[in-house]
Amino acid sequence: MDNDETATSPWTRPGFVAAAVVVALVLVLGGVLAIRGFGAHDDRSSANPSTSPSTSAPPTAPTAPAAPGGGASVCGLKGVQMSGTVSKAPAATWAYQGTTAYPSSTEFGPASTTGDGVRYCFQHSPEGAVFAAANAAVQGTDAALVGPWLDYFVAEGPHRDDVVTAGGTSTSASGSRMVLTGFRVLSYDGVSARVDLALRVTTGGTSIYLSAVYTLTWEAGDWKLVVSDPNAPVDFAKIPDVAGYVSWAGV
Repeated sequence: MDNDETATSPWTRPGFVAAAVVVALVLVLGGVLAIRGFGAHDDRSSANPSTSPSTSAPPTAPTAPAAPGGGASVCGLKGVQMSGTVSKAPAATWAYQGTTAYPSSTEFGPASTTGDGVRYCFQHSPEGAVFAAANAAVQGTDAALVGPWLDYFVAEGPHRDDVVTAGGTSTSASGSRMVLTGFRVLSYDGVSARVDLALRVTTGGTSIYLSAVYTLTWEAGDWKLVVSDPNAPVDFAKIPDVAGYVSWAGV
């Protein structure tokens, strides 16, 4: 890939990078891992875990018991857990966004949807963080939704505006398919969470597994994405298999 191609490629846009299926497409095609910080994200061994802003704002939080670290649930969803993990697949109802299945639960969320179609409001618990990450991975693949999704999902911080603005010009990668196959909760303390998703992506008849680590914080009554690198809002890496992950899939 020459310099002109690198400069104009939509794969270099932070919002585009945020979509797991696009990152997977980059990895499948190979040879472009150095684009916008991808050189730092090497293959991760399974044996060694470690737009425009939306015009439809989420409803204001209803009166509810205060929850530590970010306040009460934005939609009044019950349940607060300040420690723990998830060692088995939580029960979920699966539906499709495009060709990709996503999980939902009356207990863990998503409990509401914005006027733009963004699913939000997840329980303040390890399970809620897992459901938030899983829904984020799927919503991030929808070119029509990625702008308002990033506007809601990206936490306050120095890189928020860059990521949200770039997301408004995202496009999707046609001809590719993504399946959520499992997860790991790497850490959880009620204020923050790190959730590692295992994704299988197929394009051009070739399938690979990806690890996608979402660093979350409980902010304004919901789980939000912490962005430390605007060029790589989510930490992606190619993995050889899904050993060590809790199996979880709707198909």
